[in-house]
Amino acid sequence: MSEDQQASAAEMPVNILAQYIRDVSFENPNAPNSLRFADGAPEMDVNIGLDARKIEKDSFIYEVVLSVRAEALQKDEPVFICELHYGITVEIDQSVPEDRHHPLLFIEMPRQVFPYVRQIVSNLVANGGFPPLYLAPVDFHQLYLQRFGDEIKAAKEKVGV
Repeated sequence: MSEDQQASAAEMPVNILAQYIRDVSFENPNAPNSLRFADGAPEMDVNIGLDARKIEKDSFIYEVVLSVRAEALQKDEPVFICELHYGITVEIDQSVPEDRHHPLLFIEMPRQVFPYVRQIVSNLVANGGFPPLYLAPVDFHQLYLQRFGDEIKAAKEKVGV
């Protein structure tokens, strides 16, 4: 973790209890033929997903899972498929209002673990015989607004904000 990440993690009202690979898969279905790039670099399709759930009913302990699926295609044939579900278990301080839990879980926690996810994906792809895949930085705030923007707007309209 960089010094900036350590500082922001220390300031957050969240205690990180564990980080772990929940599920990982790397497929190289056409090896060794897929390792030759006679037709140039493959097309890449990368998707990122987030999920969060409360672990215990009356607690402030949550699991957040950051999922990445990267698929390289050459002439519509898979070159490789890399999937990673990376989990983090956190406890949110009881002083944090319940309405602030959601953004903490879907914005701040993914920001904290993304460097680890990026490194794992890069290593998996490289260990599969390909050049490392470096995931571009992700704006988790923007992803949050895309996913929950309509709900946020409706909630604000409901309370007159």
